[in-house]
Amino acid sequence: MTQPFRGIFTIPATPFKEDLQVDWEGLKRVVEFCVGCGAHGIVWPVNASQFYTLSDEERLKGMEVVVHQVAGRAPVVIGTQGVSTPHAQMFSRHANAVGADAVIAMAPYVQELLDEDAIVDYYQGISDVVDVPVFIQNHTRGSVLPAKLMARIVQQVEHVEYIKEETFPVTHMITQAIELSGPKLKGVFGGAGGRYMLFEHPRGVAGQMPGCHVTDVMVRFWNALDGGDVAEAKRIYGLLAPLYALEALKGASYPEVLCRRGVIDAAYSRSTTVSSMDAYDQRALDDCLRDLEPLMTWHEGGPIRYSDAGQLDDGAAPQTGATMRADDSAVDPFDRG
Repeated sequence: MTQPFRGIFTIPATPFKEDLQVDWEGLKRVVEFCVGCGAHGIVWPVNASQFYTLSDEERLKGMEVVVHQVAGRAPVVIGTQGVSTPHAQMFSRHANAVGADAVIAMAPYVQELLDEDAIVDYYQGISDVVDVPVFIQNHTRGSVLPAKLMARIVQQVEHVEYIKEETFPVTHMITQAIELSGPKLKGVFGGAGGRYMLFEHPRGVAGQMPGCHVTDVMVRFWNALDGGDVAEAKRIYGLLAPLYALEALKGASYPEVLCRRGVIDAAYSRSTTVSSMDAYDQRALDDCLRDLEPLMTWHEGGPIRYSDAGQLDDGAAPQTGATMRADDSAVDPFDRG
């Protein structure tokens, strides 16, 4: 019997080239980064991977790339959410065939399903075509599921054994899901980048599925909580908090940080044609990464590439992505006395 999934199951961002084609070699580097950071598991493609911008063919190919690149070094959970049951079954069959250790799916996310029996049938359809555990992903992008319905799915659908909970209030939803689902539920994972992990862990979560840009820091955060070192967990959370806030303000992105860390070549995205980061955002991100750098264990990309945004009054736009320089001597600390 395999051990239940537990820990930081990180989500590789999908890198793109300048022409917005998927950078498959870049994706392999992102996966290597995640494994090298000590991730307890890998999850792709879901929201933090921009799955909604990928074609069906790209998703199917990417499953093979990710599973092959991980090569058994960590469990791989493949996102198989679809707009209908047959759509999700297609992805799930392929994930199962290429060797995924589990699949994860939101309920249909284009047309929200309101019929609870239809939602149960959707997860039943996924379960019917796999022989690995199935995660319910409860997210506002999909059909939002009450805890009672998720418990029903866990109890009635053979392979559904895990939940990733991301609706609000997430802490209360986690507790309800655990209490209502019974012993068949092997674990609930949090999301939202780990913003609430400090409060989710005492409620009995099995792990967290964050974006991958600071996976090594998230692993340290989880290990501190799981080892009972709450003071260290709070210290790490305090250092992460400014980055969380900047991301919520659209002042940074996962690919941007991966680029600064030397994992990928550029922070192109299919969700936007122009970076929304201005000089103040660049300077703030510099400071966030300086604070987090002592917690980082992965350094194979070389020195962090800090921006040229130290001076904000010369009208020059800061450089981003692959063009940022590693020399940070001209960048003053942000908000430090």
